[in-house]
Amino acid sequence: MNLFDRFARVAKSNLNNVLQNLEDPEKIMNQAVEDMQADLVKVRQSYAEVTATQRRFLKQKEQADALADDWYSRAQLALQSNKEDLAREALSRRQQNVDASKALEVQISDQAASIDRLYEGMQLLETKILEAKSKKEQMVARARTAQSTQKVNDMLGGITGKSSMDAFQRMEDKVEALEASAEISAEMGQNALPGGSSSIEKEFALLEGKSAVDDELAKMKGLLNPGGESKKSSSGNSDIEDEMEKLKRDAGL
Repeated sequence: MNLFDRFARVAKSNLNNVLQNLEDPEKIMNQAVEDMQADLVKVRQSYAEVTATQRRFLKQKEQADALADDWYSRAQLALQSNKEDLAREALSRRQQNVDASKALEVQISDQAASIDRLYEGMQLLETKILEAKSKKEQMVARARTAQSTQKVNDMLGGITGKSSMDAFQRMEDKVEALEASAEISAEMGQNALPGGSSSIEKEFALLEGKSAVDDELAKMKGLLNPGGESKKSSSGNSDIEDEMEKLKRDAGL
């Protein structure tokens, strides 16, 4: 079970490292700025192309208007020379240029709307890039602080509840349990010694218990034989007094 827990912890740590590498805020923000700059380059290219086309349309319209004016002047000249057929042909050429100018005018109008949208988008994108660049360092600093705080919290709390500090606490509890077992074992060994204090107490307890039994037996005998009991009691008291006198002599009292 412990092996499985360690394997799970290592696997989870490796997975977190992979996710952190994939979602590194600094790398993502740098990439975002690069992407916006690449988009800005594309928008500028489109804006330049559309603007060039617009200028070409304007130039073509100016040419068509100029040709229309020229053919109109020629028509007038033909009429003044009483050449109506030639004047009609000149007016026909003039109308062709007028129609071309009107068609170019429509294209120029549509193109102008596209140019305006491209210009607004380009300006907005440039503003966003400037904001992103100004905020990038601040965001990177905040992300690094958050990552450091998360690592500290994970070390203190433990994601799975089995962190190194938990293992240390378990070892401390185990050492205390071993010390308690050693104390109990020492006490049991001391009680088992023949000369131990507990052995003496047990001997006295046996003697005291035996004396109480003898006294109770004597009382029962006295109840059964009152005369003999008093005599025996007197004899017993004499023996006790003799024993006390002997102890005093031995002690030098």
